[in-house]
Amino acid sequence: MNAFLQNFLDWPLLIGSLPALLCTGLVNTLVLSLFSTLVGIVVGMVLALMAVSHTRWLMLPAQVFIDVFRGLPAALVILLVGQGLAPVGLSIFGPNPFPLAIVALGLISSAYIAEIFRSGIQSVGRGQLSACQALGMTYWSSMRHVIVPQGIRRILPALANQFISIVKDSSLVYFLGLLTSQRDLFTIGQNTSVNAANLSPLVAAGAVYLLITVPLTHAINHIDRWTNRFANPRQGSATRKQRKAQASAAESANARTNASIAEQHQ
Repeated sequence: MNAFLQNFLDWPLLIGSLPALLCTGLVNTLVLSLFSTLVGIVVGMVLALMAVSHTRWLMLPAQVFIDVFRGLPAALVILLVGQGLAPVGLSIFGPNPFPLAIVALGLISSAYIAEIFRSGIQSVGRGQLSACQALGMTYWSSMRHVIVPQGIRRILPALANQFISIVKDSSLVYFLGLLTSQRDLFTIGQNTSVNAANLSPLVAAGAVYLLITVPLTHAINHIDRWTNRFANPRQGSATRKQRKAQASAAESANARTNASIAEQHQ
């Protein structure tokens, strides 16, 4: 037990690693995750629109892209992009692997976000698309102004959950050899643990990850409950009216039954 506490909960070492984790690692992790999410949203929306279209030459490439990047391990994609595009990245960004890490995580997240967008779009009733076309709107105009905005409102919790996954996957970018000022939470925790021959800095890095993900998870659940409660107030009032109508109809039926029984006894 003492060996476990000394190796994982060395409080002076744990507390001493917090400044670097919070000032450098937390900032870089959030920047990496936010920009990767933005890339994933843009690419994912394009892929989702291609996947729900009725044109085969649009559907097939989108499905292949989604299947490939959902099926490959995240570490392999990061290595393929970081090493395969290294000459291009060197000519554009210089000796800075941070943009390639954003591209790699963005491609990974875009495959999952595309499926999230597709499910949101397909959850909207097909009758609305028919109504838009009856009003003279084109297919893409209907998708842009009517279908997609409704689908996005329904998938906001799923997008937030995907952001949490990107925050955790950002720990894999250490494969690309980030600069000292670009180290993320996991890289700082790992380097400090190796130098100190103790795993307490990695425990501190995990605590900072929890500081990001746990409040965000509870916020997502709260927003989801609030959205489900207040999204369709008309539907709720209509349901109450239906219940009252059913109750009054049941009372009338019981009254008629009792009256017929009384007449039979007379």
